[in-house]
Amino acid sequence: MSLNINKAFDSEKNLWEVKLIGEIDISTANSLKEILIKLLEEKEIDIKLDCKELDYIDSTGLGVLIGILKRLKSIDKDIIIINPKPNISKLFKITGLDKIFIIK
Repeated sequence: MSLNINKAFDSEKNLWEVKLIGEIDISTANSLKEILIKLLEEKEIDIKLDCKELDYIDSTGLGVLIGILKRLKSIDKDIIIINPKPNISKLFKITGLDKIFIIK
């Protein structure tokens, strides 16, 4: 499977905007982790994940997001997930992760 990641710094809102396109699974989760860590090394600020074109995420991908969220929470920052497809929203609800991530 494939994953495309478009990232940009929004200076007005002071956050990272990351657009996820494709699927996050065991074969793509590590590249997502590396990119998010590099962003945080540059600036430790909120991350907004646009999931409008994210078709699938498995437990490996969720693990990456949880790890990054823990790092952000330690400095009072967050991951904001926007535009999740119904299957992604359902996964966050079933796992209870909708209570720890900001989902819009």
